[in-house]
Amino acid sequence: MQAGPMQILVVLLLILLLFGAKKIPDIARSLGKAKGEFKKGIEEGNKAVESSEESKEEAKA
Repeated sequence: MQAGPMQILVVLLLILLLFGAKKIPDIARSLGKAKGEFKKGIEEGNKAVESSEESKEEAKA
């Protein structure tokens, strides 16, 4: 189930009312940084799993 344009507009208006126009850029910046850190953590986790799998394969050979 996807949100339609009207639902997105209502959510954005509620956010504007709750936090005010001055806080929204700070919140967006914080969310962007958190997203970047999350992606970096996922990539590091994937690299760790790959290196672990490679070391297991080398041990079998």
